[in-house]
Amino acid sequence: MEEKEISKAVISRLPRYYRYLGELTNAGVERISSNDLSRKMRVTASQIRQDLNNFGGFGQQGYGYNVKYLRTEIGKILGLNQSHSMIIIGMGNLGQALANYASFEKNGFLVKGLFDVNPRLDGREVRGIPIRMLDELEAFLKENPIEIAALTIPKTEVLRVSEILVKCGIKAIWNFAHTDLNLPEDVIVESVHLSDSLMRLSYNITSYRKEHGES
Repeated sequence: MEEKEISKAVISRLPRYYRYLGELTNAGVERISSNDLSRKMRVTASQIRQDLNNFGGFGQQGYGYNVKYLRTEIGKILGLNQSHSMIIIGMGNLGQALANYASFEKNGFLVKGLFDVNPRLDGREVRGIPIRMLDELEAFLKENPIEIAALTIPKTEVLRVSEILVKCGIKAIWNFAHTDLNLPEDVIVESVHLSDSLMRLSYNITSYRKEHGES
């Protein structure tokens, strides 16, 4: 039977569900209705039911959703029941912030290597992981099975580095550089454009001011 294709919009909401359900779990909430969850997430109850029905529903009529179970199942859908080894290339402020983000490990993302071109960073450690020079990258990837590479490097270097990664068998790239990548179809790229998010915020501020008659 052909697998149902899930829209990108639905997939983009799954991490939010997972996060909110985690907060509910920590607060000791055992079950929740789609209406209560919708008020918390500011997504309609109908949208929540439609989203979850793509994966089987998980709810019971008159009961709602078991919070812990639903979070576990969404985690499985997102692949968080598996571990994902990753490296970070570019150890400037953003790269070091990512390397110091302990919550990655809680969700199964294990940082195995850090790389940069600045010789002053050679051998320094972030959370016990030594920073290596970029010319060591190929040898490192031959010896270590890595699934994800995070790129926090200037956009002028992204193509060259990504080509090395593809050649070495990396199949997933988390791209923070302000440029899009055109790579083989079997390489999954998730680009994070921080300025795009800021522009959306600017648009919403402007729209709010217009609606409320503010100059």
